[in-house]
Amino acid sequence: MGRAQEVYVVVVGSSNFDIVVRAERLPKEGESLLVKNLQFFPGGKGANQAVAVARMEAKVSFVGAVGQDMIGDFLIRGLESSGIDTTWVKRSSERATGCAFIMLFPNGNNCITVDPAANLALTPADVERAREVIEHADAVVSVLEVPIDVVETAFSLARKAGKLTVLDAGPPRHCPMEVLRLADVVSPNETELAHLTGEEVSGRVSAREAAEKLLARGVRTVVLKLGSDGSMLVTPKGTMHFPPYKIEVVDPTAAGDAFTAAFTVEYARGAMIEDAIRFANAAGALAATKLGAQPSLPTRQEVEAFVAQRIGG
Repeated sequence: MGRAQEVYVVVVGSSNFDIVVRAERLPKEGESLLVKNLQFFPGGKGANQAVAVARMEAKVSFVGAVGQDMIGDFLIRGLESSGIDTTWVKRSSERATGCAFIMLFPNGNNCITVDPAANLALTPADVERAREVIEHADAVVSVLEVPIDVVETAFSLARKAGKLTVLDAGPPRHCPMEVLRLADVVSPNETELAHLTGEEVSGRVSAREAAEKLLARGVRTVVLKLGSDGSMLVTPKGTMHFPPYKIEVVDPTAAGDAFTAAFTVEYARGAMIEDAIRFANAAGALAATKLGAQPSLPTRQEVEAFVAQRIGG
């Protein structure tokens, strides 16, 4: 198996400024609800995954878009401080940098609203300009927080070059089957799977059945993120469930991004897909134990120590 340092991942995705508060509940329509603990973090599913990949000790380039504003400057500095190549980050003069508004609840769940803003300014031509790095990468990861034609272009270039393609199918939205078929691995959570299939998804059985419908339509491999119920691998060969790690949830905002990044790095470096999922489970669990998106993303050493401790315990 190759070393993590030898793996090169290109992430094509979103970058947002996260505004986080704690609330007892959702406000009712027309209600002003007092919240607490206002904090600001760099986020966005694509940027989160780029940082998480870097913390898995892999090389990473990020293809995305931010506004020509102070928030965009802040987000780019954060990526660069993590050792990420930001050459292909577009600066939009017409749109502000994307922002996410996140409410955390006492039960450990959250609620997120997002204004993609500059993320929607990313175009297939911007991805084409990054063709050379895509062709030199081992894997290309993308998300549904950018225009669908951007995802399609990134995966088309990667597939032509024989690279691993992983789609983190969030946030929840419809995605054409021709784009899903370009991904070697499609990885949704339950809500995202429901949007992809049009099926009701609640629990392991319905999740498996919905994933099997994706396979029947031409998707190669589905890796389901089931939150507190762990994860599941669904392929034409069968289904395997991976139990969760028991943790005290602080903020689950970037847990799925940590999962996707860890899975991609491990799978790209030659691990069996089952082992890559187990490693990803640990990364996602660790991310949920800390507040904030990018600040919560664990390092490879932290994940390995966490797994060793749980095995030893």
